[in-house]
This record gives sequence, structure tokens and C-alpha cells, in this order.
Amino acid sequence: MEPSQPGTVISVEGLKHTYDGKNYALKGVSFDVKKGEVFGLLGKNGAGKSTLIKILTTLIRSSEGTVKVLGMDTARDGKRIRRRIGVVQQDESFDFTTVQGNFDVYGVLWGVPKAERVRRREELIKKFGLEDVRKKRAFDLSGGQKRRVQVAREMMHDVDVLFLDEPTVGLDVIMRRDLLDFVKEDVKKGLTVVFTTHNLEEADYLCDRVAVIDSGRILVMDTVENLKRRYIGKKTIEVAVNGAGSEAFYQRLESSLGGTGTLRQGDGSALVLTDTPKEALALLLGIAKETGAQIEWLNVRKDTLEDVFLESVSKEEGGR
Repeated sequence: MEPSQPGTVISVEGLKHTYDGKNYALKGVSFDVKKGEVFGLLGKNGAGKSTLIKILTTLIRSSEGTVKVLGMDTARDGKRIRRRIGVVQQDESFDFTTVQGNFDVYGVLWGVPKAERVRRREELIKKFGLEDVRKKRAFDLSGGQKRRVQVAREMMHDVDVLFLDEPTVGLDVIMRRDLLDFVKEDVKKGLTVVFTTHNLEEADYLCDRVAVIDSGRILVMDTVENLKRRYIGKKTIEVAVNGAGSEAFYQRLESSLGGTGTLRQGDGSALVLTDTPKEALALLLGIAKETGAQIEWLNVRKDTLEDVFLESVSKEEGGR
């Protein structure tokens, strides 16, 4: 399969994968990524994101389907593909040397000439704010500094596609935004990025298109703006209750909305997605009165990209 249209750097068609021959981590995934695009993969733990990244970066072979990166088949051209991509995985991976040494090692491994290697190393150390720790061992850095090194050193060789698998885990707000801004700068120069995250705010800030993946399937895929446009006029009601009737309140709420308009959260609260907020509020108050539950928190807000994600997943779960 050739790229579906000019400028397409990743083509995935009918991708399935199983580790045990019985259960599928990916169940018929298809999508394209264009040159210079930031493509986001959003999903819960176990949704299939990491398996998809491993296949795209040639770490594992898919069970079924066709996957091409830069026009090359991941099953046959792994070595050629790896020369032209960068990968930042969730887990730490460092050489037993200093920050500066990590850049030098990467440059040598990728065959970058010494003069160019030094130039790139100095440029990246400055760009990613690592001057003060350049002589420190990489293992002795803070979590945020380690992430900066992991991303920056991938730029030591010329990459066409950068895969970022949860790159901001463990970073504070300022470091997260700095890292995303660094990526944005390189995207302007033509870099293509595949970005997995749990943070919907990050996806909103960085991505051109996003795909919501759950249980090995893509539930929804579009530009960030188009996804938001679909939800114009809708509101999200956040509600939390306490007291003896709390569980009865949530159960009654779910049954009243058919299980598709409400989503329980880990903190015991619930989200109600609706285009008729007045009626929904009346329903909430009525159920609270009937069950004896006490409303602890109630808030009405416009939908966000996070709500698109949550509603897509809840519809999928409700349809099983």
C-alpha cells in the first residue's frame, strides 16, 4: 500500500495485533498521518496506544494489516525506518555517562561527523535549558531534566518523524509547556510528530488531529477544532453527592440517562453530558431528593476536548 495521498508519511490499514493469539490489543486500526502534522493518540491505560507505537517504530511486528512509515513497510524495512525516526518512550533509557556524553554517544551511533555533532550538541543543550547540568550523570537528574534529555538527544540526527509516548509524565506545568513548545518549533520546520498522552489539555495545545482509541479501536478521529465544533451547544454538568443515598443517586442517574449520558469518575463524582442543561439539572435535583443524597458539588461548563474523549469512551462501553 502506497501512502494514500501526497505528503502522507504514515499509512496504517486494517492493523490488528495479538500477543497470545486469542485476545487482540488492536482490532482493525486504520489512519494516515501527513508531513508536518502532530497526530495525537488519546486513550486510557490498556487502550492499545503503546502497542500501536511499538509497531510504528518497528519494535514489534503486527499480526495483521499493513503499516508504512515514510513509504517503507515496517515488517520489511525496519532498519531503514529506524534511521529516519526518533522515539521517546515512557520508560527512562540513558547511557552511563553525563548529559553531554549522552548527546555525544547518540551522535556517534548515528554517524554524525564530529564537527556537526559538537554543533548540534551545543545547540540542543542550550535550547533545552541543560547548560547547568551538562556535566551531571544523566541518572542523577530530576525527572523533568531527564525528559528534556530524552527528547533533545533524538534531535542529534536528522529525523523525519518523532514518536513521543507520554513524554511529559512527571513534569511540572512549566516544564510540560516548555517541552511542548520545543516540539512545536521543530514541527514548523517540517517535523512530523505522533504524540500519545493522557493529558487532554496537552493534546488540545499541541495536536492538529487526534484519534481517541479504546479497547484496540479508534472511536473518533478528526482535527481538534472539528471535534470541538461537533459539541457546540452542549454542556457538561459535574456533580458529586454524599450521604447514605449516594450510591442510589448514581445508580438512578445512570439508569435514567440510559448509561450513555453519564460517566462515573474515580473520585466518586459524575459527569453528565447534555444539550439540555436545565432539564438535566432538574433531573439531578429530583433524584437527589428521592434518594436522600446530599449534593456536595454541582457545576455547569462548556464541553472541552476532554469531554469529547470521555463521551466517546462511555458510548463505546455502553454499547458493549
